[in-house]
Amino acid sequence: MKFSINWLREFVELPASIEQLAETLTIAGVEIEGIERRGADFERVVVAQIKESKQHPNADRLSVCQVDDGSGVSRQIVCGAKNYQVGDKVPLALPDAVLPHDLKIRASKLRGVESGGMLCSAKELGIAEDAAGLLILSPAAKVGAPIGTLFPADTIIEVEITPNRGDLLSYLGLAREIAGLTSRHIRAPEIAPAVHSVSAGVGISASRECPFYSARRISDVKVGQSPEWLRARLEASGLRSINSVVDITNYVMLELGQPLHAFDAEKVSGAINVRLAYAGEEFLALDGKTYSLRSEHLVVADQVRAVAIAGVMGGEDTGVKTATRHVLLESAYFLPASVRRTARELNLPSDSSYRFERGVDPAMTLRASARATQLIGELARGTAETRIGVAGKLPEEDVEIRLRSSRCQRYLGVSLDEPETTRVLEQFGLHKTRVEAGETWWRPPSYRTDLRREVDLIEEVIRAYGIEKIPARDRSRFTPMTAADRIYDREIALRRSLVARGIFEARTSALVPRAFKEEALPLKNPLSEDHVALRPTLIPGLLGVLERNLRLGATSTRVFELGRVFRAGDGKESRNLALVFSGRAQAEPHWRSGAEWQLDFFDVKGVLESLGRTVLSFRRTEKADFAFAAEILGEGKILGLAGQLSGAHTVVLGAHAPIVVAEIALEEILTDDANAAVFRGLERFPAVTRDIALIASESLAHERIVAVLREAKEPLLEGAKLFDLFDGKEAAGLGGGRKSLAYTLTYRDKNRTLTSEEVTVVHMRIRERLKAELPVELRE
Repeated sequence: MKFSINWLREFVELPASIEQLAETLTIAGVEIEGIERRGADFERVVVAQIKESKQHPNADRLSVCQVDDGSGVSRQIVCGAKNYQVGDKVPLALPDAVLPHDLKIRASKLRGVESGGMLCSAKELGIAEDAAGLLILSPAAKVGAPIGTLFPADTIIEVEITPNRGDLLSYLGLAREIAGLTSRHIRAPEIAPAVHSVSAGVGISASRECPFYSARRISDVKVGQSPEWLRARLEASGLRSINSVVDITNYVMLELGQPLHAFDAEKVSGAINVRLAYAGEEFLALDGKTYSLRSEHLVVADQVRAVAIAGVMGGEDTGVKTATRHVLLESAYFLPASVRRTARELNLPSDSSYRFERGVDPAMTLRASARATQLIGELARGTAETRIGVAGKLPEEDVEIRLRSSRCQRYLGVSLDEPETTRVLEQFGLHKTRVEAGETWWRPPSYRTDLRREVDLIEEVIRAYGIEKIPARDRSRFTPMTAADRIYDREIALRRSLVARGIFEARTSALVPRAFKEEALPLKNPLSEDHVALRPTLIPGLLGVLERNLRLGATSTRVFELGRVFRAGDGKESRNLALVFSGRAQAEPHWRSGAEWQLDFFDVKGVLESLGRTVLSFRRTEKADFAFAAEILGEGKILGLAGQLSGAHTVVLGAHAPIVVAEIALEEILTDDANAAVFRGLERFPAVTRDIALIASESLAHERIVAVLREAKEPLLEGAKLFDLFDGKEAAGLGGGRKSLAYTLTYRDKNRTLTSEEVTVVHMRIRERLKAELPVELRE
């Protein structure tokens, strides 16, 4: 939020140096994002009144104005703006004036017509971002007066407000914080209290979402342009001026932190009722858009229709306009969770919802209404009803927090006496309720909803005392590596290994859309329709990455993600690795090569098998959405799934090549044993190889054949490698449903050179074992 230093000074005495103030707040946890000098004590920029305007003789988009600058001599100005009328008062930069960004004004000819200065917009003066036309001043502005008397130079600080500090979203709130940190007194505006009573004209049907609602009728208002001082303060705080009544509600919101809304009372039919919306109810909001509401959205309604989305935005039909004569002023307390859900689901953030979501001060509800009524009476000449109509009851929290001096010293590492602690907490508005041996009990103010535990009070103490005053101590010592450290190191090594293979790492959201809600853990208060549940798998996020790459013309995509997934069944979470491959196996094919190689299942399989020393196997399975799929097994346990997506998914994603995916749990493969480096010496004796070919059914898996060879436990058999494979489509003699496989078997003894006869004996035993245990036919 942006704060005007000039306005802030009305609430609390500030340090002479704004930079020092920014440092004090930042150290105390209220981060200052930026400091902006706005406006200046402009010399030769005055209030002028437009007396005459006519078309420029040589330019369609320019006008020639005669203005009165208070000197007694009419001045001719060429102007390009169109938003003024004869009689308006506007800023005039005279020759030799210097505006922000070092813009120097000189008398000159524009398209052949003399111009003795420049009529200015708010942006050209550096007091606002509006550059759409001239800055129209109040009719009460004195002609010839320096513009600095209306818009004095100011400094704007931008404060990053954390979600738990909604009390800082107002000038009064930030002033309280500064007063507490600097031991200064607060100067709150004087507000005459108003009498309120239960009214038949106000009702609440959804008391959980709206505990309290008030409405006050103000008659005979004269809606027009706000005075310069009010418009300047709104602009400095990041809001634009609308009209006097709307500006006052925004002004009070900025001043006190309580959002308000003003209805055109003549457009409201009958009594007000705060209720839940009807499913599918249509609402035309002030932003000009029509929203379809759901039954959990809270609305403010009259006897005919909804007139506002509660806490978010009012309706176009009942908004205050220049013709409005009677106003109904709303001030209410809405449940933060209800406003947050509605604003997120409708994608309709507003300054009002931003404050209600973080929690407003219930005690400020009627005070803010009285303050706005007071200003409407002064600036719009409205006459308010004596009583405010209310419904419901303001929430009251009787919170008492225990503070133990021993605990405070233990947490902070410094000893603060009880009087010092009391002084600090009372500066922040807390009230001491009782004292016991070594313990004090405190009641936080209604606007500090973030203070609920003992550690919260300890934090307040050290923020005011000064974190920088805590003495530094050398606490360095040797700490043994923990299991978490080892897991972290292994994941870092795995990332580097995958990147070295040319696979790019992606990071995707842990929240998934409603389509996954049945198998995923749903959120109670989702941010949007695309973020309603915790992801049960990493694959959809990576497919989104693939789709974006394909849209941008990528011809080869290899991505991986290491992330956490959440299982709805047992409520557990795990760290997984996911891979998505699609496109060319080479970034660019060599000009001498033939057909392009496409990434396929075996590329992914090879990556998985290289992850560690854990021996992985793959078992064919059937899965929806897959052309073919295989379970990933390790020591008999299912660790994950790999496969190629169906053609339908390939088309939907816009891919022109197969899409291969895999996901595997990391806990089982990133173990100490799996990642321990094992070294062995070079073999001293030569190996002997023999080939073996067999014919089998197409359903017989390669893995089953390798398993039989492994189970033979022949000490001389070092390894087996498949080097040839073809089926009946490639060799008519095999017949349908059959395939031929050829393996090279490697034999070696670590202590001597094998003879041919020894190898032949072992090789024959292996052949006989294959014939006995598998439905295969050995080829000679």
